Amino acid sequence: MQTGTFRGFDLTMHDPGIGLITFNQPDRLNGMTQGMKRDLIETILQAQMDDSVRIVVFTGSGRAFSAGDDITGRPPGAVGATALVPPIGAGHDNPIGTYDGLRALSQPLNVAIRNLDKISIAAINGVAIQTGFSLALSCDFRIASAEARMGSATLRFGLLPDEGGQFLLTQLLGVAKTMEFLLLNRIVTANEAHDLGLVHQVVPADQMMERAMDLARQLADGPQVSMRLLKRSVYNASEMTFAHALDDIASKTAISDHHPDAIEGMRAFQQKRTPHFNQWLEREATS
Repeated sequence: MQTGTFRGFDLTMHDPGIGLITFNQPDRLNGMTQGMKRDLIETILQAQMDDSVRIVVFTGSGRAFSAGDDITGRPPGAVGATALVPPIGAGHDNPIGTYDGLRALSQPLNVAIRNLDKISIAAINGVAIQTGFSLALSCDFRIASAEARMGSATLRFGLLPDEGGQFLLTQLLGVAKTMEFLLLNRIVTANEAHDLGLVHQVVPADQMMERAMDLARQLADGPQVSMRLLKRSVYNASEMTFAHALDDIASKTAISDHHPDAIEGMRAFQQKRTPHFNQWLEREATS
């Protein structure tokens, strides 16, 4: 996966196979642009196809995770940044342009994160609103700084949570609580978000990245193929009938049961030792 500084974010790699994406425009509260979203989508695609990447972590710089789309109209402050994909013309100046822009440019970012087989973690360091909030909800794990605040609040501008926030919230909160959350424009503290089930952990601000990376390393040491298949099966199950979910997990088990990690797991159990998973990845890295 290509590392460096891109439009609106930095990407660094950390052992064992942790890709850290840091939104790098704190003066704009890490507001997102179309170019930034397209580079993020390309980065996620690279992570998907690169065996050396096991976990992807998102976080922000300054006092925001991401406060949503950058609507200042100022050109992006991306000095020295590399564009992973070429720019395209704007297309939000008419109804069909807005529809196409959302379907082809904005929504695919959250789709890419949800479709990523590698486990994703949102380390929510500060404010996460609208686009930033839905991106965090698209991740598999969310660790929030005690100073973080989050919500959609699009109705304050007469707008909609158009990047999938209403779906993601409904999965986490249910219909009734999602109605309340969105229609009352709630922006909640980290502790309130934890009580609602929107984040998994709330930690002191000065410990947030350490805790997020500890979780990333723990997940990275797990049996990667089985974890990726299980992630997909859980998300599938949330939208399937029981019969379909049973068939889905059976087809995935037909892969995982015969994988070297499963053979190692059974051998370690019999020998009463800790399993050494992902030897297949280690061999790839040294070959």
